[in-house]
This record gives sequence, C-alpha cells and structure tokens, in this order.
Amino acid sequence: MTFVLSDLDGVLVDSHASIDRAWRWWGARHGLSGVRAATVPQGRPSGDVIAALAPGADVAAEARELDLRQARDTDGVVALPGAAELLAAYGPDRVAIVTSCTAPLAAARLRAAGLRPPPVLVTADRLTRGKPDPEGYLIAARELGAAPADCVVLEDAPAGVEAGHAAGMRVVAVLTTHGAAELDDADERVADVAAWLEAAGAAPSVAP
Repeated sequence: MTFVLSDLDGVLVDSHASIDRAWRWWGARHGLSGVRAATVPQGRPSGDVIAALAPGADVAAEARELDLRQARDTDGVVALPGAAELLAAYGPDRVAIVTSCTAPLAAARLRAAGLRPPPVLVTADRLTRGKPDPEGYLIAARELGAAPADCVVLEDAPAGVEAGHAAGMRVVAVLTTHGAAELDDADERVADVAAWLEAAGAAPSVAP
C-alpha cells in the first residue's frame, strides 16, 4: 500500500504571489532590496531564511510577523492541478501534508485554495528541525502508521527532495517552481500532481 506525503506550497497550492509580496515587504523593511520569492530558498521555514539574511534580527519575532502577514494575504492563492484529486484519491488514511508553513499559515492557504486538510498535517511549529531535515516526513509516516519505504513524497524544492530521501522515501519532484536540473536528485519528475496521478492511475496503490 502506498502512502503520499505532500508538500503544500508549489505542490498543492500556488501561493507564489503572496510569498513574493511578503518577502519584498520584509526585505524593504531591512534595507535588502534584492529579497523576493525568487531569491530566498524555497521549502525552508521562514525563521531559517531570516537567520541567514539578517543574523542580528529577532528571528522568532520576525518569522512570526512574516508568516502572519502571509496568512492575512491570500489574494491569488489557488489549488494547483491535481491537488483536490490527490486528497480525494488517497483519502484521509493514506495522505499527509508536510509543510514549512506554520499551522495558521497552512490553514489560511488551504482555505483560500478550497482544499480540506487531511488529518495528518505536519507544520513548522510541530518540528525542532525543518527541511532538509527528514523530521517532518518521519512524523507524518508515523502518524499514518506507514513504513518510510511505503511512502511517496511530492516536493517542488531541493530542500524537500533532500528531506524525503533522508527519510528513506521515494521522492517525486513537481516542476512548478524549480527546473528539472535543480531537482535531478528526485526519483521521478513530473509537471504537476495531476500529471503524476495520471501516470500512476493504472497502479493498484492509487485506487481509493
């Protein structure tokens, strides 16, 4: 039996515009004009990125404000192709979301995209170590009652691909935010979740 552990941003939801607005705002506030979605590492908790860009900042406070700003700004946040179908096909017992968002931010984006979160939702505030550490994926597998070898990870960022492999799982790279060359460590690369579902549709493990 196959279990699916999916990243949120760039895999299930398109939140790029909101992320870009938030990082531009944060960069301008700190006199860092070049900061935007395209220039910060994707798939990493906000606090990790802030610590690298502004070592003297109050990382916890800055990350909290940045995440709350994004939670309030969901303009343009939509479900990506295949997201709703994935959640329906695998159902609550075989799918989980593992995200670098905080719980309020993940909830806001899922709500804006019209997606119902599965019971297993692993957010940054549940972790001691964010991606590329495998902690989040291992927690999700444990809560689903799944062995890592039975899990497929859907990721769009290098840090997430690394985390999935470190957890001992098969990793499918979704080419929504990074090119194939940046995700060449993945076991498989697809255009989006819809394409992956279509390719796997004949497999018994995909049956509800």
